[in-house]
Amino acid sequence: MKFTKMVKPNEVERQWHVIDAEGKTFGRVVTEIATLLRGKHKPSYTPHVDCGDYVVVINASKVKVSGSKENKEYHRHTGYFGGVKSEKLAQLREKNPEKLFKLATRGMLPKTKLGRAMLKKLKVYPGSEHPHTAQVKGN
Repeated sequence: MKFTKMVKPNEVERQWHVIDAEGKTFGRVVTEIATLLRGKHKPSYTPHVDCGDYVVVINASKVKVSGSKENKEYHRHTGYFGGVKSEKLAQLREKNPEKLFKLATRGMLPKTKLGRAMLKKLKVYPGSEHPHTAQVKGN
């Protein structure tokens, strides 16, 4: 009888992926990022182990959105009365694209300690320069 091999955390081999977001659709880029962070592209995928790879996103401020999503609002609350703050997607993309990508990707990952550990492997940069060139071997 054959059994499925469950990968242990110390057996996971991680790779680095660089994604150039310039001119690509935001939602499609984020789903690709979530798949890589989760490790679902690997044949050794194990749901209860963080077997995903590191992802570096460059040109994050040049990503495009379709339809009327430029006006989509992201809300947060300060904790005080009347403390609801809202920012439009277009403002977030210009001012802080890292926050925009992490918010969208976080919704596609598990809502547990495992999901928070996966999100830490996401690095987002607004321009084409990033300090992770030593880790990227050609993939």
